[in-house]
Amino acid sequence: MRFAAWRLFALSLLACSALFAADPGSDYKILQKLRVGGEGGWDYLTVDPDARRLYVTRGTHVSVFDADSLKPLGEIPDTPGVHGVAIAPELKRGFISSGRAGTVTIFDLSTLKKIDDVKVGENPDAILYDPSTKQVFAFNGRSGSVSVLDAVTGKVKTTVPLGGKPEFATTDLAGHVYVNLEDKSEVVVLDASKSAVTARWPLAPCEEPSGMAIDRKNRRLFIGCDNKMMAVVDTATGKILATPAIGSGVDANGFDPDTNLAFSSNGEGTLTIVREDSTDKFTVVANVPTQRGARTMALDPKTHRIFLVTADFGPPPSPTAEQPRPRPSSIPGTFTILVVGPGTTPR
Repeated sequence: MRFAAWRLFALSLLACSALFAADPGSDYKILQKLRVGGEGGWDYLTVDPDARRLYVTRGTHVSVFDADSLKPLGEIPDTPGVHGVAIAPELKRGFISSGRAGTVTIFDLSTLKKIDDVKVGENPDAILYDPSTKQVFAFNGRSGSVSVLDAVTGKVKTTVPLGGKPEFATTDLAGHVYVNLEDKSEVVVLDASKSAVTARWPLAPCEEPSGMAIDRKNRRLFIGCDNKMMAVVDTATGKILATPAIGSGVDANGFDPDTNLAFSSNGEGTLTIVREDSTDKFTVVANVPTQRGARTMALDPKTHRIFLVTADFGPPPSPTAEQPRPRPSSIPGTFTILVVGPGTTPR
Protein backbone atom coordinates (compact mmCIF):
# COMPACT_ATOMS: atom_id res chain seq x y z
CA MET A 1 0.00 0.00 0.00
CA ARG A 2 2.79 2.40 0.86
CA PHE A 3 4.56 1.68 -2.45
CA ALA A 4 1.34 2.15 -4.39
CA ALA A 5 0.65 5.43 -2.63
CA TRP A 6 4.17 6.69 -3.32
CA ARG A 7 3.88 5.67 -6.98
CA LEU A 8 0.60 7.55 -7.28
CA PHE A 9 2.20 10.63 -5.70
CA ALA A 10 5.16 10.47 -8.08
CA LEU A 11 2.88 10.16 -11.10
CA SER A 12 0.94 13.20 -9.89
CA LEU A 13 4.15 15.23 -9.64
CA LEU A 14 5.13 14.21 -13.16
CA ALA A 15 1.71 15.21 -14.47
CA CYS A 16 1.96 18.61 -12.78
CA SER A 17 5.46 19.12 -14.19
CA ALA A 18 4.27 18.28 -17.68
CA LEU A 19 1.33 20.64 -17.31
CA PHE A 20 3.63 23.45 -16.20
CA ALA A 21 6.05 22.81 -19.07
CA ALA A 22 3.15 22.96 -21.51
CA ASP A 23 1.89 26.24 -20.05
CA PRO A 24 1.77 28.69 -22.99
CA GLY A 25 4.43 31.35 -22.60
CA SER A 26 6.54 29.59 -20.00
CA ASP A 27 9.10 28.30 -22.50
CA TYR A 28 9.84 31.46 -24.50
CA LYS A 29 13.53 32.32 -24.87
CA ILE A 30 16.02 33.95 -27.25
CA LEU A 31 16.28 31.65 -30.27
CA GLN A 32 18.53 33.76 -32.46
CA LYS A 33 20.66 36.88 -32.22
CA LEU A 34 22.01 38.54 -35.36
CA ARG A 35 24.35 41.53 -35.26
CA VAL A 36 23.44 43.56 -38.33
CA GLY A 37 25.65 46.59 -37.69
CA GLY A 38 25.33 49.93 -39.42
CA GLU A 39 24.68 53.34 -37.92
CA GLY A 40 21.55 55.24 -36.93
CA GLY A 41 18.62 54.67 -34.64
CA TRP A 42 15.49 52.62 -35.11
CA ASP A 43 11.79 52.57 -34.32
CA TYR A 44 8.94 50.23 -35.30
CA LEU A 45 9.26 46.75 -36.78
CA THR A 46 6.69 45.23 -39.14
CA VAL A 47 6.22 41.60 -40.18
CA ASP A 48 4.55 40.60 -43.45
CA PRO A 49 3.63 37.02 -42.46
CA ASP A 50 2.52 35.88 -45.91
CA ALA A 51 5.45 37.31 -47.88
CA ARG A 52 7.81 36.28 -45.02
CA ARG A 53 9.42 39.68 -44.72
CA LEU A 54 10.59 41.74 -41.77
CA TYR A 55 10.74 45.53 -42.17
CA VAL A 56 13.12 47.34 -39.81
CA THR A 57 13.18 51.15 -39.69
CA ARG A 58 16.70 52.63 -39.43
CA GLY A 59 16.47 56.40 -39.09
CA THR A 60 16.93 57.34 -42.75
CA HIS A 61 15.94 54.11 -44.51
CA VAL A 62 14.09 50.84 -44.08
CA SER A 63 15.98 47.54 -44.10
CA VAL A 64 14.12 44.46 -45.30
CA PHE A 65 14.97 40.92 -44.15
CA ASP A 66 13.72 37.41 -44.80
CA ALA A 67 11.55 36.66 -41.75
CA ASP A 68 12.80 33.06 -41.53
CA SER A 69 16.52 33.28 -42.29
CA LEU A 70 17.07 37.00 -41.47
CA LYS A 71 18.90 37.25 -44.78
CA PRO A 72 18.96 40.89 -46.03
CA LEU A 73 16.61 41.36 -48.98
CA GLY A 74 17.03 45.04 -49.73
CA GLU A 75 16.51 48.58 -48.52
CA ILE A 76 14.09 51.43 -49.07
CA PRO A 77 16.20 54.62 -48.98
CA ASP A 78 15.42 58.29 -48.40
CA THR A 79 12.93 58.03 -45.53
CA PRO A 80 14.28 60.69 -43.11
CA GLY A 81 13.12 60.24 -39.54
CA VAL A 82 11.31 57.03 -40.41
CA HIS A 83 9.01 55.61 -37.73
CA GLY A 84 6.78 52.85 -39.09
CA VAL A 85 5.76 50.66 -42.02
CA ALA A 86 2.24 49.54 -42.96
CA ILE A 87 1.55 46.75 -45.45
CA ALA A 88 -1.38 46.41 -47.89
CA PRO A 89 -0.75 42.98 -49.47
CA GLU A 90 -3.87 42.98 -51.68
CA LEU A 91 -2.76 46.30 -53.18
CA LYS A 92 0.89 45.21 -53.43
CA ARG A 93 1.85 48.43 -51.68
CA GLY A 94 3.59 49.47 -48.52
CA PHE A 95 3.47 52.80 -46.66
CA ILE A 96 6.22 54.40 -44.57
CA SER A 97 5.92 57.32 -42.13
CA SER A 98 8.92 59.64 -42.48
CA GLY A 99 8.81 61.93 -39.46
CA ARG A 100 11.39 64.55 -40.35
CA ALA A 101 10.10 64.88 -43.90
CA GLY A 102 6.44 65.00 -42.84
CA THR A 103 5.58 62.49 -45.56
CA VAL A 104 4.21 59.03 -46.19
CA THR A 105 6.35 57.11 -48.66
CA ILE A 106 4.44 54.64 -50.84
CA PHE A 107 6.49 51.73 -52.21
CA ASP A 108 6.01 48.58 -54.29
CA LEU A 109 6.05 45.42 -52.16
CA SER A 110 7.60 43.32 -54.92
CA THR A 111 10.45 45.59 -55.95
CA LEU A 112 10.77 47.81 -52.85
CA LYS A 113 10.88 50.76 -55.26
CA LYS A 114 9.38 54.09 -54.23
CA ILE A 115 6.08 55.02 -55.91
CA ASP A 116 5.43 58.41 -54.31
CA ASP A 117 5.98 60.70 -51.32
CA VAL A 118 2.76 62.16 -49.94
CA LYS A 119 2.80 65.21 -47.68
CA VAL A 120 0.89 64.74 -44.41
CA GLY A 121 1.12 66.41 -40.98
CA GLU A 122 4.09 67.18 -38.75
CA ASN A 123 6.17 64.22 -37.62
CA PRO A 124 4.01 61.28 -38.77
CA ASP A 125 4.81 58.46 -36.35
CA ALA A 126 2.56 55.40 -36.10
CA ILE A 127 1.06 54.28 -39.40
CA LEU A 128 -1.75 51.81 -39.99
CA TYR A 129 -3.46 50.19 -42.97
CA ASP A 130 -7.15 49.35 -42.50
CA PRO A 131 -8.19 46.77 -45.12
CA SER A 132 -11.90 47.15 -44.33
CA THR A 133 -11.85 50.69 -45.76
CA LYS A 134 -8.65 50.47 -47.85
CA GLN A 135 -7.31 53.51 -46.04
CA VAL A 136 -3.99 54.40 -44.47
CA PHE A 137 -3.95 56.27 -41.17
CA ALA A 138 -0.78 58.30 -40.53
CA PHE A 139 -0.69 59.61 -36.97
CA ASN A 140 1.08 62.97 -36.77
CA GLY A 141 2.85 63.26 -33.43
CA ARG A 142 3.67 66.95 -33.52
CA SER A 143 0.41 68.01 -35.18
CA GLY A 144 -1.76 65.96 -32.81
CA SER A 145 -3.76 64.68 -35.76
CA VAL A 146 -4.27 61.78 -38.15
CA SER A 147 -3.97 62.06 -41.93
CA VAL A 148 -6.26 59.61 -43.75
CA LEU A 149 -5.05 58.44 -47.17
CA ASP A 150 -6.85 56.51 -49.86
CA ALA A 151 -4.53 53.50 -50.18
CA VAL A 152 -5.47 52.95 -53.84
CA THR A 153 -4.92 56.48 -55.12
CA GLY A 154 -2.34 57.53 -52.52
CA LYS A 155 -4.15 60.83 -51.95
CA VAL A 156 -4.88 62.43 -48.58
CA LYS A 157 -8.64 62.39 -48.02
CA THR A 158 -8.80 64.31 -44.77
CA THR A 159 -6.90 65.23 -41.61
CA VAL A 160 -8.60 64.75 -38.23
CA PRO A 161 -7.52 66.57 -35.02
CA LEU A 162 -7.06 64.15 -32.11
CA GLY A 163 -6.55 66.54 -29.21
CA GLY A 164 -3.22 65.09 -28.11
CA LYS A 165 -0.04 63.29 -29.16
CA PRO A 166 -0.83 59.98 -30.90
CA GLU A 167 1.56 57.15 -30.14
CA PHE A 168 0.36 53.77 -31.48
CA ALA A 169 -2.78 52.47 -33.16
CA THR A 170 -4.62 49.36 -34.29
CA THR A 171 -7.85 48.36 -36.06
CA ASP A 172 -10.55 45.82 -35.25
CA LEU A 173 -11.04 45.22 -39.02
CA ALA A 174 -14.71 46.01 -38.46
CA GLY A 175 -14.81 49.77 -38.88
CA HIS A 176 -12.99 51.03 -35.79
CA VAL A 177 -9.48 52.40 -35.33
CA TYR A 178 -8.00 52.86 -31.85
CA VAL A 179 -5.08 55.14 -31.03
CA ASN A 180 -3.25 56.00 -27.79
CA LEU A 181 -2.76 59.64 -26.84
CA GLU A 182 0.49 59.56 -24.88
CA ASP A 183 0.23 63.01 -23.30
CA LYS A 184 -3.44 62.63 -22.35
CA SER A 185 -3.30 58.98 -21.18
CA GLU A 186 -6.38 58.08 -23.14
CA VAL A 187 -7.57 56.07 -26.14
CA VAL A 188 -9.32 57.78 -29.03
CA VAL A 189 -11.77 55.70 -31.10
CA LEU A 190 -12.24 56.55 -34.77
CA ASP A 191 -15.01 55.54 -37.14
CA ALA A 192 -12.79 54.33 -39.97
CA SER A 193 -15.25 54.91 -42.80
CA LYS A 194 -16.28 58.40 -41.62
CA SER A 195 -12.82 59.40 -40.36
CA ALA A 196 -14.44 60.82 -37.25
CA VAL A 197 -13.71 60.59 -33.52
CA THR A 198 -16.51 58.67 -31.80
CA ALA A 199 -15.19 58.12 -28.26
CA ARG A 200 -12.44 59.00 -25.80
CA TRP A 201 -11.55 56.55 -23.05
CA PRO A 202 -9.41 57.60 -20.06
CA LEU A 203 -6.75 55.03 -19.18
CA ALA A 204 -6.06 55.85 -15.52
CA PRO A 205 -4.21 54.39 -13.68
CA CYS A 206 -2.19 53.83 -16.88
CA GLU A 207 0.25 56.69 -17.56
CA GLU A 208 1.82 57.72 -20.89
CA PRO A 209 0.54 54.83 -23.04
CA SER A 210 2.73 53.73 -25.93
CA GLY A 211 2.33 50.29 -27.55
CA MET A 212 -1.04 48.79 -28.44
CA ALA A 213 -2.19 45.35 -29.58
CA ILE A 214 -5.65 43.85 -30.07
CA ASP A 215 -7.52 40.59 -29.49
CA ARG A 216 -10.18 40.96 -32.16
CA LYS A 217 -12.12 37.86 -31.18
CA ASN A 218 -12.62 38.82 -27.53
CA ARG A 219 -12.55 42.58 -28.18
CA ARG A 220 -9.63 43.49 -25.95
CA LEU A 221 -6.86 46.08 -26.29
CA PHE A 222 -3.47 45.52 -24.65
CA ILE A 223 -1.75 48.85 -23.97
CA GLY A 224 1.77 49.35 -22.64
CA CYS A 225 2.03 52.06 -19.99
CA ASP A 226 5.08 53.98 -18.84
CA ASN A 227 4.33 53.21 -15.18
CA LYS A 228 5.08 49.49 -15.65
CA MET A 229 1.62 48.11 -16.31
CA MET A 230 -0.35 46.73 -19.24
CA ALA A 231 -3.85 48.18 -19.45
CA VAL A 232 -6.37 45.65 -20.78
CA VAL A 233 -9.31 47.56 -22.28
CA ASP A 234 -12.74 46.31 -23.36
CA THR A 235 -13.33 47.70 -26.88
CA ALA A 236 -17.11 47.54 -26.40
CA THR A 237 -17.20 49.76 -23.33
CA GLY A 238 -13.75 51.35 -22.91
CA LYS A 239 -13.56 49.83 -19.42
CA ILE A 240 -10.16 48.83 -18.04
CA LEU A 241 -10.40 45.16 -17.08
CA ALA A 242 -6.92 44.52 -15.68
CA THR A 243 -3.48 46.10 -15.26
CA PRO A 244 -0.91 43.26 -15.07
CA ALA A 245 2.64 44.32 -14.21
CA ILE A 246 5.26 44.64 -16.97
CA GLY A 247 8.88 45.74 -17.12
CA SER A 248 10.05 49.33 -17.45
CA GLY A 249 10.57 51.21 -20.70
CA VAL A 250 7.81 49.61 -22.78
CA ASP A 251 7.38 50.87 -26.33
CA ALA A 252 5.49 48.10 -28.16
CA ASN A 253 2.96 45.35 -27.58
CA GLY A 254 1.70 42.30 -29.43
CA PHE A 255 -1.04 39.69 -29.19
CA ASP A 256 -1.01 36.13 -30.55
CA PRO A 257 -4.58 34.88 -31.14
CA ASP A 258 -3.46 31.25 -31.45
CA THR A 259 -1.88 31.13 -27.99
CA ASN A 260 -3.89 33.89 -26.24
CA LEU A 261 -0.63 35.54 -25.20
CA ALA A 262 -0.01 39.28 -25.01
CA PHE A 263 3.53 40.68 -25.10
CA SER A 264 5.27 43.80 -23.83
CA SER A 265 8.80 44.64 -25.05
CA ASN A 266 10.58 46.57 -22.32
CA GLY A 267 13.65 48.76 -22.66
CA GLU A 268 15.07 47.40 -19.40
CA GLY A 269 15.81 44.20 -21.34
CA THR A 270 12.79 41.97 -20.78
CA LEU A 271 9.79 40.67 -22.71
CA THR A 272 6.75 40.40 -20.44
CA ILE A 273 4.27 37.67 -21.45
CA VAL A 274 0.67 37.89 -20.23
CA ARG A 275 -1.74 35.00 -20.70
CA GLU A 276 -5.39 35.73 -21.40
CA ASP A 277 -6.99 33.06 -19.19
CA SER A 278 -10.50 34.36 -19.87
CA THR A 279 -12.10 37.56 -21.05
CA ASP A 280 -11.58 39.07 -17.58
CA LYS A 281 -8.54 37.24 -16.18
CA PHE A 282 -4.97 37.97 -17.27
CA THR A 283 -1.86 36.39 -15.76
CA VAL A 284 1.82 37.27 -16.12
CA VAL A 285 3.52 33.98 -17.02
CA ALA A 286 7.06 35.13 -17.85
CA ASN A 287 9.53 37.98 -18.03
CA VAL A 288 11.96 36.72 -20.65
CA PRO A 289 15.47 38.25 -20.51
CA THR A 290 16.27 39.95 -23.83
CA GLN A 291 18.76 42.84 -24.07
CA ARG A 292 18.84 46.39 -22.81
CA GLY A 293 17.13 48.75 -25.25
CA ALA A 294 14.99 46.05 -26.92
CA ARG A 295 11.79 48.06 -26.54
CA THR A 296 10.19 47.74 -29.99
CA MET A 297 8.85 44.45 -31.34
CA ALA A 298 6.85 42.69 -34.03
CA LEU A 299 4.99 39.39 -33.76
CA ASP A 300 5.03 36.77 -36.51
CA PRO A 301 1.63 35.05 -36.15
CA LYS A 302 2.71 32.10 -38.31
CA THR A 303 5.73 31.05 -36.24
CA HIS A 304 4.68 32.63 -32.90
CA ARG A 305 8.07 34.31 -32.76
CA ILE A 306 8.86 37.84 -31.62
CA PHE A 307 11.35 40.11 -33.37
CA LEU A 308 13.13 42.77 -31.31
CA VAL A 309 15.98 45.17 -32.10
CA THR A 310 18.56 46.95 -30.01
CA ALA A 311 22.26 47.84 -29.85
CA ASP A 312 25.05 48.26 -27.34
CA PHE A 313 25.11 51.61 -25.55
CA GLY A 314 27.76 53.94 -24.22
CA PRO A 315 27.40 56.02 -21.03
CA PRO A 316 24.66 58.71 -21.06
CA PRO A 317 25.73 62.33 -21.58
CA SER A 318 25.59 64.79 -18.72
CA PRO A 319 22.11 66.14 -17.89
CA THR A 320 21.15 69.62 -19.08
CA ALA A 321 18.20 71.91 -18.47
CA GLU A 322 16.78 70.90 -21.85
CA GLN A 323 17.49 67.19 -21.31
CA PRO A 324 17.42 66.37 -17.60
CA ARG A 325 17.40 62.62 -18.38
CA PRO A 326 19.45 62.21 -21.55
CA ARG A 327 19.50 58.85 -23.28
CA PRO A 328 22.80 57.08 -23.88
CA SER A 329 23.95 56.83 -27.49
CA SER A 330 24.12 53.50 -29.27
CA ILE A 331 27.55 52.29 -30.30
CA PRO A 332 27.95 52.23 -34.11
CA GLY A 333 28.13 48.77 -35.63
CA THR A 334 26.32 47.02 -32.77
CA PHE A 335 22.72 47.08 -34.08
CA THR A 336 21.21 43.64 -33.40
CA ILE A 337 18.05 41.70 -34.23
CA LEU A 338 16.77 39.31 -31.56
CA VAL A 339 14.31 36.49 -32.19
CA VAL A 340 12.34 35.24 -29.19
CA GLY A 341 9.97 32.31 -29.32
CA PRO A 342 8.77 29.10 -27.71
CA GLY A 343 11.27 26.32 -27.21
CA THR A 344 8.71 23.91 -28.63
CA THR A 345 6.22 24.41 -31.43
CA PRO A 346 2.89 25.66 -30.00
CA ARG A 347 -0.04 23.36 -30.56
